[in-house]
Amino acid sequence: MSGDVLVEHHDHVALVSINRPPANYFNFPLIAELAATFTELADGGARAIVLASEGKHFCAGADFAHGEMTQDRSATSAKLYREAMKLFRAPVPVVAAVQGSAVGGGLGLACAADFRVASSASRFHANFSMLGFHQGFALSESLPSIVGQQHALDMLYTSRRLDGVAAHHIGLADRLVEPGQERNGALDYAHEIARAAPLAVRSMKATLRGGLADRVETVLERELSEQDWLWQTEDSKAAIEANLRREQPTFHAR
Repeated sequence: MSGDVLVEHHDHVALVSINRPPANYFNFPLIAELAATFTELADGGARAIVLASEGKHFCAGADFAHGEMTQDRSATSAKLYREAMKLFRAPVPVVAAVQGSAVGGGLGLACAADFRVASSASRFHANFSMLGFHQGFALSESLPSIVGQQHALDMLYTSRRLDGVAAHHIGLADRLVEPGQERNGALDYAHEIARAAPLAVRSMKATLRGGLADRVETVLERELSEQDWLWQTEDSKAAIEANLRREQPTFHAR
């Protein structure tokens, strides 16, 4: 196991932490390791998993500045999405502790969990439309399944950023705790789940979430296809440059 993923055991609950602070950007190796870790923990008897992060933010999305993403974005994204799909098939419930921001693909990672615990200091941001880009990490399927079609459309079309209170209001955050208590709140939630009959909980998850995982597999292919051509547009390139300069982008539909 690399130093990018940390694991602690709390009785029947496993705490898995992303260790790439402060923004905890993900890359292919990280997502692959998370997927393998979830499977290994479930096989080892964990009854619930808490997904957390070290540092200020839960996850600010994909790391486009380093490694494979800078060389062949499409091929690397395809590999990454194949691993991301496995997160939706985790055999046991996963509770995400969302401290700070969950942005772009980081929001997708949070939505791969069964539940999300947040605070008023948490931020949920599907920023794709203001980058001239298509949503990914199966948000096309997971976000509407959590908040409903209309709230998902609003978040995606406008790139509206929600704090934890607003996220809780629409069902994106399942529990709201005091700032700084996101991890403890997620652990408390996971322990509640772990007290239930483990075989029954696994069976329930397979029934209730299995269809979502199947749909995720299909939608990831569509997302990747849309991302491929939008990545080449002038709007997307200009938006990314404007974002780096912390300026508002201007779009010309080309």
